[in-house]
Amino acid sequence: MVNEDPNLEERDGTPGQEAAFRADPSLSAHPSVSAHPSVSTEPSVSAHPSVSFHPSFSANPSSSAFPSTLAPGVLAQPSSSGPEELSTIKVSKRRWVVVLVFSCYSMCNAFQWIQYGSINNIFMNFYGVSAFAIDWLSMCYMLTYIPLLLPVAWLLEKFGLRTIALTGSALNCLGAWVKLGSLKPHLFPVTVLGQVICSVAQVFILGMPSRIASVWFGANEVSTACSIAVFGNQLGIAAGFLVPPVLVPNIKDQDKLAYHISIMFYIIAGVATLLFILVIIVFKEKPKHPPSRAQSLSYSLATTDASYLSSVIRLFKNLNFVLLIITYGLNTGAFYALSTLLNRMVILHYPGEEVNAGRIGLTIVIAGMLGAMISGIWLDRSKTYKETTLAVYVMTLVGMVVYTMTLSLGHLWVVFVTAGTLGFFMTGYLPLGFEFAVELTYPESEGISSGLLNMSAQVFGIIFTISQGQIIDNYGTMPGNIFLCVFLTLGAALTAFIKADLRRQKANKETPENKWLTVESLPAPDPSVNL
Repeated sequence: MVNEDPNLEERDGTPGQEAAFRADPSLSAHPSVSAHPSVSTEPSVSAHPSVSFHPSFSANPSSSAFPSTLAPGVLAQPSSSGPEELSTIKVSKRRWVVVLVFSCYSMCNAFQWIQYGSINNIFMNFYGVSAFAIDWLSMCYMLTYIPLLLPVAWLLEKFGLRTIALTGSALNCLGAWVKLGSLKPHLFPVTVLGQVICSVAQVFILGMPSRIASVWFGANEVSTACSIAVFGNQLGIAAGFLVPPVLVPNIKDQDKLAYHISIMFYIIAGVATLLFILVIIVFKEKPKHPPSRAQSLSYSLATTDASYLSSVIRLFKNLNFVLLIITYGLNTGAFYALSTLLNRMVILHYPGEEVNAGRIGLTIVIAGMLGAMISGIWLDRSKTYKETTLAVYVMTLVGMVVYTMTLSLGHLWVVFVTAGTLGFFMTGYLPLGFEFAVELTYPESEGISSGLLNMSAQVFGIIFTISQGQIIDNYGTMPGNIFLCVFLTLGAALTAFIKADLRRQKANKETPENKWLTVESLPAPDPSVNL
């Protein structure tokens, strides 16, 4: 049998026992799609043209599969991986290093997203600009993502994980250093430039968690790995709420204020540089052996018409995925708006509490990180994607309602409790959405599905941030938060209509369609037949 034990790891220079494919030339697993006659199952044995595989398992060369709806007459081509490598299912020790390095530079980028918003009033005074201008330093992350999503997702398919990781970490480092040139009140355009560069880096980061999890981790680890990858982004947001209010006090002296801002900018630039070096050293494209049966199926065959656009079109024809795009966008967009405007909301009710406003944001994100980890572990054990997603969504709505009703009570400790409860579910939902999307769209590219989810989040994030900001300025915080509650109610209702079509789970199970992966499932070749 094919070995699929997540505890079985590669050892340098000592490859595990490998099972070679054997195929009877008369065998046909499914009559509808024929393998190319040049597909070789052993180095010196070519499969007979009559051997065919089930059409639902095809992949592009970059390890992201395209679905079964191949164009008529399009034949499957062998992948670049050798048959022995594909037949051995094994997880690599390097997988934890890869996901941790990614998590760290994602954290650095997320910190730079929220570092202005968490001390909105201080940067307003330093640069002499409006609150809306500072809000745009956060919203530029959302705005940049929308036009760049599809080009970057195409680059991910074309050049792979390592190239995208290097580009994202390099841009993140560059943007951090550019900001050091904006330490004068009249240099606001320079800080905008640095933030825009970091926002471009974010496009190379946000779609990676589910892809890294699928390419590097076994079937029983993918949800946990995706949670760890998202965990870094949330940790960066948490640090972005906590650190800036501590490093940059609310003082009137412009020179002293510039000095404190420079300390923050130098620290983040140094960290970004270190992480870029680590990415160069440790980040690999993919492991030697596929970590799961689904991933082995994903790169076992390649289509000759690996059309990127056709893949996007197929995704939009998947009704369950379209519903998830909308519901994920509503939830995550609400989180983006809440994070961006949190300082403003807290200061309105608790003047002079900039530090505690940052701590409330920290509480939201730390609780969400705990929720994300618990959700990931639970999914790996239960595989109840639809039920878990719906339950978390409903609890997010409940948490938002309670937070809305308690924000103006005058007791900060109550706000800490209700904000933490909200964050546990709202932020904990993020990896659930990624993993549910991969299940609904397998064998499509994880980079494309995750990217479309994130694009929806950015669109709704911009709409919600601008709308809620205007509502708060004109009517107060409660109507602004009720505005978010209405859309979260819509998201919870739509989530209930998503069907649990768990395609990746089906691929990971040994079924008649994928039994060809195992040696025992196929008869030994007839020695009298000349292949």
